[in-house]
Amino acid sequence: MRILQLHCDSIEYTPTKKEIKSAEDIENPQTQKLEELVVAFVAIEDGDDSSVAKNAISQIKNSMEKIGCKKLLLYPYAHLSSNLAKPSTAMSLLKEMETEASDLEVSHSPFGWTKSYKVQVKGHPLAESSKVVTKDSSTSKEDDEVTSDALKGESTIRSYWKIMSPDGTMTNIGDFDFSNHKKLEVLAKYESAKQRQVDEPPPHVALMKKLAIADYEPASDSGNMRFFPNGRLMKSLIERYVTDRVKEYGGCEVETPIMYDSEHPSMVSYFNRFPARQYNIDSEGKKLFLRFAACFGQFLMANQFQMSYKNLPYKLYELTRYSFRREQSGELVGLRRLRAFTMPDCHAFCKDIPQAVDEIKVRFDLSQSVLKELGIDESDYEMAIRFTEDFYNENKSAIEELVKKHGRPVLVEMWKEKFFYFVLKWEFNFIDNLGKASALSTDQIDVENGNRYGIEFVDENNTAQHPIILHNSPSGAIERIIYALLEKAATDSQKGKKPQLPLWLAPTQVRIIPLKEEFYEFCNNLSEKISAQNVRVDVDDRNESIGKRIREAEKEWIQYILVIGEKEAGSENLSIRDRQTGNVREVSFGDFMNEINEQTLGKPFTGLNQSVHLSKRPQLMV
Repeated sequence: MRILQLHCDSIEYTPTKKEIKSAEDIENPQTQKLEELVVAFVAIEDGDDSSVAKNAISQIKNSMEKIGCKKLLLYPYAHLSSNLAKPSTAMSLLKEMETEASDLEVSHSPFGWTKSYKVQVKGHPLAESSKVVTKDSSTSKEDDEVTSDALKGESTIRSYWKIMSPDGTMTNIGDFDFSNHKKLEVLAKYESAKQRQVDEPPPHVALMKKLAIADYEPASDSGNMRFFPNGRLMKSLIERYVTDRVKEYGGCEVETPIMYDSEHPSMVSYFNRFPARQYNIDSEGKKLFLRFAACFGQFLMANQFQMSYKNLPYKLYELTRYSFRREQSGELVGLRRLRAFTMPDCHAFCKDIPQAVDEIKVRFDLSQSVLKELGIDESDYEMAIRFTEDFYNENKSAIEELVKKHGRPVLVEMWKEKFFYFVLKWEFNFIDNLGKASALSTDQIDVENGNRYGIEFVDENNTAQHPIILHNSPSGAIERIIYALLEKAATDSQKGKKPQLPLWLAPTQVRIIPLKEEFYEFCNNLSEKISAQNVRVDVDDRNESIGKRIREAEKEWIQYILVIGEKEAGSENLSIRDRQTGNVREVSFGDFMNEINEQTLGKPFTGLNQSVHLSKRPQLMV
């Protein structure tokens, strides 16, 4: 079955003549005009049956709930397919769909008639969508894939989509003016459609190869990347920075296994509540799975703790290298969505919902700060927040405070009932150059797993209680941070600006280029002097023209280039080519070091991850 679904201001149609002998009989055909409705143009195909009809109407009703519309017109439309069912079958299934939607104000246009029509479609992100529903469309899966119950049921969740403004106003998504919030409009459409497939590689894929950061590993499973020296250096610095910030916040760093027994009582229950596909391994009679989050290990560890309410909130933290999710192959692209990724994961064990709500505000501020210091500004991402209707009614002011902290309208998904283990989840979503959204920072309020894993604390009355658990990643996956930085750089390039990485993450911060071999010793001494100031500096001593070496330094996005000739070797000052300004200027050594230190203040440092001399480096074929 193929469906074109439109949220309309109005539709006006007039049956003009019967198109087939078995067309539906109607008396006195007249023009019909309907307003404020969803129109579903439907083509019923050969092989469709009752299960397809029920699945189709379920999907239509679910999407109608999201936009708050209760009026439906089923409009038979054979032009959507060249593989149509017999008219008798099509008419029967159309009537069945109408019956299944009897809780709506539902009607259908005459079957088998030629009709003239005029339609006015609304202009919001969810106004237009298409669906293909088949017998196996809800059960298709990759070879040998085991899918959690939560993932299977995710598409059936009853939810409403809204926009919440910083003043707490909730607006139906179809009524919100997106003219000044284009990225939010992209996010709304992306999230509601849940279409993760990528038709073309986003710009960062070419950049990650060009800058020798990362590439696909054809000898591994899809979505498992290899990181070259430049990429490993960048990853390690981001990992260290995020870890330092979480530990400053109070996170206690631990390390847990990457695989678990899928038949362990806690696991069976949990991974059927978590919407992720997992890798499965058989070993010595055990059925193991690779972790898709740090939850399992941290919760099993917390089970061994004797805790008092005085210890709470207690925070456990792990940088998971790696977490594994067997994402669908069509969704895998570059560093945006992977099957093996590095995730900073901090859980906070809280005594009750009020404490959890207070703590989530602290972690919200932490996440905003971490992203900003990593080079991702608030204008680069949009916020989505999801919660149950009951939680919203009981904690409305707290939710509004989070939105106010964000300072801009946010996408809201409100669930009619609790489906997952959490009652609230917020996330910051980066919107890339292809209009795809990727979650970075996130936090959740988990009301189930304290009990599931037997985690306890003693309250003020000396009674054992299960904690509320918060699940926070202040940055999101480390690989996604690199993806976002490269996508930002690609945007700058499209605008005519020179793309640049934050200086503290640049694999080479300063490059020295000697004009002639007679200046090699001076350059080597200068590089040692600069390196002693915790600056990554290298020397391009290759037997290439000066023009080529400068061009290649530019292609590597190296911010500072020092060309050393006789004049420079004899000067007390340094002659610096600054990539950001495009100018060549003279500064003292001390002022130059201060300039670099100002840009890298508060960030971790590590030395070069390659030879200082470019002549000693192998050439990477990408």
